[in-house]
Amino acid sequence: MGLRKASGVLLALGVMACAARPEEPGALAQARKLMRDAESQKGNVILKCELPEAEVVLDGVTQGICSDFQGAPRGLQVGQGLHHIEVRMDGYWPYTTYLEPQGARTTLSIRLQSKAGPAP
Repeated sequence: MGLRKASGVLLALGVMACAARPEEPGALAQARKLMRDAESQKGNVILKCELPEAEVVLDGVTQGICSDFQGAPRGLQVGQGLHHIEVRMDGYWPYTTYLEPQGARTTLSIRLQSKAGPAP
């Protein structure tokens, strides 16, 4: 009977020891989150367009014009996963591509072709 009581006490002490474990300090938790975010597959796309006023569409949503994403001050921010990027302007065939960011900066050089054909 004494052995049973002793094992119950040891079990209770073990549970209390687990419950008494201190939580991570806020700064350490924040650092872990920043490291996870840095490893995510987000991307930054720099657009170098011959026609800087051409419209930029990301996944069907207009984001602005090419000159907004030349890298100064920023590029086009894309999240994780596969994205459809389209650059278009009246009188030109649209440029379209698909991009899956790998956590790095990507540069796209875009030249839209006139629907009227090449100039003589």
